[in-house]
Amino acid sequence: MVSFSGIFERRARALLLLAPLLAPLLAPLPARAEIEPGDLTLTVTAELNGNSAPFSREMVLLKIHGVYKQPILLEEVVQPSLANFSWTQLGRDHWSKTKLPDGQSAIAFDRTVAVFPHHAGQFTIEPFTHKLTVNDVGERRVVEVRSKPIPFPVAQWTEPSGGPDAKEPWWLPAKDVAITDSWSPDPETIKVGETTRRIVTLEAQGMVAEGLPPRPVMRTRGIITFAGPVTRETLLTPSGPVARATYQWDVKPGVPEIIPLDAIAIPWFDTNTRTMRETEIPARQIGGGLPDRETDRAPPAIPSPLVVAASALAAFGLGLALIGFGLGRPSLRLSRPTRRALQAAARSGDPAGFRAVLDTAMREAPDLARIWRARPGLVASFAALDRSVFGASGAPVPDLRALANALSRSEPVAAAAREPDRLAPLDGPAR
Repeated sequence: MVSFSGIFERRARALLLLAPLLAPLLAPLPARAEIEPGDLTLTVTAELNGNSAPFSREMVLLKIHGVYKQPILLEEVVQPSLANFSWTQLGRDHWSKTKLPDGQSAIAFDRTVAVFPHHAGQFTIEPFTHKLTVNDVGERRVVEVRSKPIPFPVAQWTEPSGGPDAKEPWWLPAKDVAITDSWSPDPETIKVGETTRRIVTLEAQGMVAEGLPPRPVMRTRGIITFAGPVTRETLLTPSGPVARATYQWDVKPGVPEIIPLDAIAIPWFDTNTRTMRETEIPARQIGGGLPDRETDRAPPAIPSPLVVAASALAAFGLGLALIGFGLGRPSLRLSRPTRRALQAAARSGDPAGFRAVLDTAMREAPDLARIWRARPGLVASFAALDRSVFGASGAPVPDLRALANALSRSEPVAAAAREPDRLAPLDGPAR
């Protein structure tokens, strides 16, 4: 019979012999590695316009950027109170993969917040906090990543007029401002009792739509205006927000005379150069393009026989001259108001305003636009204009005066380009 005590003694001796081999396996696992300080970082940068302290109500972009080496499971951004600022988030948060200088992979977080200081003074943007739930060696762990506070001075306006606290004119701080003015139908062609609609679009780069001015007052003697709705929108672009407001009026002349409508000046503060500038809604003329008087509608007086004979002789001589020299070819030309608007933008050295008028001109005169696009010199000037308006800052501006003169000239229409007769020959097609 086998003794149980003997079995236990033999197993105990075997365990003593194997103990040195089992010790490494039975030892406890090393402690979980802590997250290193550089693994999770959050920075906030204020993009100052012109590298200068902003004025009250001037927009400043806060760029919030996080770089995280740990896998992120959940996240929440806790924003400071921003007690002395109005603010709005521009677009959604953006997550992407990135490479660190040492070659390691990480996750990047980006958010853009526009802030508008309420008044002048010395302020501080308190830290933003990003609460992250990370996967730390297989375990969920909540960590808080904080940015550093940012000193934020707001300058006091010292000029004798204007500024953010003045009631008039409207404070409009922007990187650039452009105006597009369109009428339907042309105001010079309408008569008493008829109505034309005016639509003015104001675009300002580097601000949001809520900061654009209210609808301008358009009032002059002899017209009746009905103000339409105002629409506002903020467009997000890679270079920052663009604010757009559209103003609308229905205009009806009440007198038969020509009615001059003065330009409406819109002053604005250039946040890049830190100077006041001015753009305008261009002046226009209402009426005068078509006869609207009783004397114009009256039948013409019957000329005397001598006048008839002289007219017939003059017509005969003119016919001979046309036979000898050939008929004049029809031509195309921009309307007088559009030519004036191009010249005004060229004189003021405003490439954005010039580009807006050019867009309107191309829509009004598509045949002229086709002729311009067929000329290499004009195409090169258009490209240079686009680079100066939409490209990187500092791009050279073409000679706007020369370009306005070139676009204001009459352009002959080739005979082949004329519209064919709409009526077929009365005696049938020629054989």
